Amino acid sequence: MIRGKGGQWLVAALTACAVLASGCTDSVDADELPGVYRNDATGGEIQLESDGAFSATGVSTGVLPGPADFSGRWEFVDNDASSDFVYLTVDDGGLGKIGGIQLYPGGRETVEFRTPDKPPSLVLTRVAAP
Repeated sequence: MIRGKGGQWLVAALTACAVLASGCTDSVDADELPGVYRNDATGGEIQLESDGAFSATGVSTGVLPGPADFSGRWEFVDNDASSDFVYLTVDDGGLGKIGGIQLYPGGRETVEFRTPDKPPSLVLTRVAAP
């Protein structure tokens, strides 16, 4: 039990942080994810199909030393314990021995590759449909 003015301040600060943190992340609906996402600076692109297939071209994932092309299947993971993510199951040989990688929605218009405790290695923005 927390007592005194210091304890009240701590509870208020923690509550405010929780409210602010929950408001910073847009919830993502898996049905809204399909589309083409591109990084104009690098030319990297990923396409998430509505049937669960994906293809990536010139993408730096942070796992391999340079850009790569790969494809496979994607699945949205609604993770209550941490950030929601898209799990990309990579076809055989697409990333060497790596069978899968995580892609994180950054709201409704961006997705990013990132590793824990580091900034995103690549942020891709949704491309408007023609």
